[in-house]
Amino acid sequence: MNRPAPRSIALAGPTASGKTAAALAIAARWPVEVISVDSALVYRGMDIGTAKPTAAELAAVPHHLIDIRDPAQAYSAADFARDATRLIDEIAARGRTALLVGGTMLYFKALLDGLDDLPAADPAVRTQLDARARAEGWPALHAELQRVDPVTAARLFPNDAQRIQRALEVFQVSGRPLSSFHSGRERDRDGPLDEAHLISLEPSDRAWLHARIAERFDAMLDAGLLDEVRALRARGDLHADLPSMRCVGYRQAWAALDAHPVPDAAALAELRDRGVFATRQLAKRQLTWLRSMPKRAVVPADAPDALEQVLARARTWLEVSA
Repeated sequence: MNRPAPRSIALAGPTASGKTAAALAIAARWPVEVISVDSALVYRGMDIGTAKPTAAELAAVPHHLIDIRDPAQAYSAADFARDATRLIDEIAARGRTALLVGGTMLYFKALLDGLDDLPAADPAVRTQLDARARAEGWPALHAELQRVDPVTAARLFPNDAQRIQRALEVFQVSGRPLSSFHSGRERDRDGPLDEAHLISLEPSDRAWLHARIAERFDAMLDAGLLDEVRALRARGDLHADLPSMRCVGYRQAWAALDAHPVPDAAALAELRDRGVFATRQLAKRQLTWLRSMPKRAVVPADAPDALEQVLARARTWLEVSA
């Protein structure tokens, strides 16, 4: 009896671990369509700082959930879960497999575990928290979060503005810590994604990843990241507290232009250092999340045959066996 291919498989990993190249290699061999699992790629006009796939790469295989929102608009994990689930069904109806690729771990969690019903965003509370952060700094608000929700605070860095704000917002709106909303329910084996069908690109040598991150951020600066952010600022309807502008790279570039509209060499060097550091911290959080998934298929991203290992794993799932 033939074994059917799964309706979806996933390729995850920290930033700069080689996910795009691996996804294209899979797509060149099997009938898949890519669903982006990236909270920055959803935004139009944000190409350089997100390392968005090139036009040629996008044309080589169908891609979904890229360039679907204006940077002024919000896009939540619940939005992603709804859209990705619909797309997985549509792709399966076309006789193909959905290949979910990215590094936004909350999006993966939404598919694997489902999401609990959280309080809606409250603009007034967010404005008040932003004002406090400007006056006191995010580490001070992180310290407050440690008092009211130590479980959530323990997994956040003191400068993780977006997540600290959301956790404090939930507490102020509901009177309950964010961690209390996590149900801890077991994963649905019949859900849209199975952890056992997730390939995780994880470097054995952290220095390898750090070098890749630095090289990629340098390439973004050379490609015109500051000009891209200048164009976004010039619209007049965007600000630094929007989720889109809080993306790593954009947040640091926005702050640099606030301080130096025409950055000199010293300001550019500081931007580069801040951007590389923030990206490293992001990668560390991504790896921590991945390592909490015991069923994932780990491929050393820095291995000479990493791509061959990814393809071998994909082959076991995508090629029907007798």
